[in-house]
Amino acid sequence: MIEELEVEFSSLFPNTQRLKLGEKEIFLVGTAHISQKSVEEVQKLIQTIQPDSVCVELCATRFQTMKDQSSWQKLDLFQVIKQGKTLFLVANLALSSFQKKMGDQFGVRPGAEQITAIHQAEAQGAQLVLADRDVQATLKRSWAAIPWYKKMTVLGGLLESMWAKVEISEEELEKLKDQDQLSKLMDEFAAQLPEVKKPLIEERDIYLAGKISQAPGQKIVAVVGAGHVRGIEKHLSETHDLSALEIIPKPSSWGKVLKWVIPALVLCAFYFGYQKHAGESFEDMLWAWILPNSILAMLFSLMAGSKLLSALTAFVASPITSLNPTLGAGMIVGLVEAWLRKPKVEDMARLPEDTTSLRGWYRNPVTRTLMVALFSTIGSALGAIIGLSWLFAIWAK
Repeated sequence: MIEELEVEFSSLFPNTQRLKLGEKEIFLVGTAHISQKSVEEVQKLIQTIQPDSVCVELCATRFQTMKDQSSWQKLDLFQVIKQGKTLFLVANLALSSFQKKMGDQFGVRPGAEQITAIHQAEAQGAQLVLADRDVQATLKRSWAAIPWYKKMTVLGGLLESMWAKVEISEEELEKLKDQDQLSKLMDEFAAQLPEVKKPLIEERDIYLAGKISQAPGQKIVAVVGAGHVRGIEKHLSETHDLSALEIIPKPSSWGKVLKWVIPALVLCAFYFGYQKHAGESFEDMLWAWILPNSILAMLFSLMAGSKLLSALTAFVASPITSLNPTLGAGMIVGLVEAWLRKPKVEDMARLPEDTTSLRGWYRNPVTRTLMVALFSTIGSALGAIIGLSWLFAIWAK
């Protein structure tokens, strides 16, 4: 009889694992975030089990964003740029647009199974547990784990994902819930970016497991992405200090020192070059520093579709800001672009739709401004590297 019940449960809820943890019974359902079948399984599971707690793979920030669809309208673009959060916001928008494009293909809102779990928890009177780590901590810990020489590659992949066409069959989507398929994907991911696997996946497995094990009541339903199921099962009975996983690592001492390396090298090149050539090559050295900085920062700004005044600002600011680690060209250029474009509330409201296409990124004043800030930063950095090489070439003559 028990075996028959187990078989019946497995057929009704094929992506749900029944786990025992002391007196608690945990129903761990692995989902695809854009699957209608996942939505249906979550709804039926919670209605059938009537749990004491429902855990969802959301943090407070993502929960508020999902709950309040107008949250983009409250975005303060000037503060984002001033606080140096341009890349973080671009990453968020890129990830959201990628999921939305996939969701649009199947007519399912990304994270619909999480929303269903929230609504069903309210309907059943169950305790809702936000079980995921804060998205800012995850992204910042992931970024900090990437070696500096790989950051540009990751950034390029991120930009590519914004505009890539996404097509996947429903059969392929359902296969993503299969543990063997996921293991292959995780292995491929770890091979390409082993540094990111730990903060992005393994640490979150531990965090989710900890939150699920602490959920109140004896019957708990946990709704998580299928890729986390195996890791959660592994760590569910373990004890971990979750607060340690929430810490955003501070820049290393070497990182702080490296910020001053280029300015120091530039000043040394000017000083020793001036001494060596008795001042005759000073003008050449000045142009060697200014031209690549100014031209590349301006060109990259124009590539992002900046206003003419913003491009000119990049031209003037880059050689100066490259010598000041506390101030980036992208920050100044981004603020000028934001002042010129003056994004409106309706522009913020259109972000979820506009970020799904290249045309939309250029059309929306918010994303256009972010692109200008980001691209001018990249152009300025490349210009500084070329300018420094040129300076040493003149010094070595």
